[in-house]
Amino acid sequence: MNHPSVTIELPYPPSVNHYYRHVGPRVLISREGRLYRDRVAARLFERGVQKRHGRVALEIQAYPPDERRRDLDNLLKSLFDALAYGGLYDDDSNVKKLQIEMLDSMPPDGMIVVRARTI
Repeated sequence: MNHPSVTIELPYPPSVNHYYRHVGPRVLISREGRLYRDRVAARLFERGVQKRHGRVALEIQAYPPDERRRDLDNLLKSLFDALAYGGLYDDDSNVKKLQIEMLDSMPPDGMIVVRARTI
């Protein structure tokens, strides 16, 4: 089913450096990463966001929590995983078009605005 586009404000994600933890030979999602996934899933549920199937386009505006230097690509993995976990789409591989923009900081916690649509 083709759903209209949805725009949602989300918490700023942990960097990929904080999203995973090494435990012996295994790589696991960190406590911070699991908390982030749960917060995103709850926000999607509250908004009644329905799953998009097939090809998805995302437009992302990132408002970091402070003025530190940040790499745009460093926030994508945890955000994409959280959106899949929360049911926006089936899997990260469904994202076929991406537009991302880093904007001015928004203390104290930052914010991500995601617009998703089926293409």
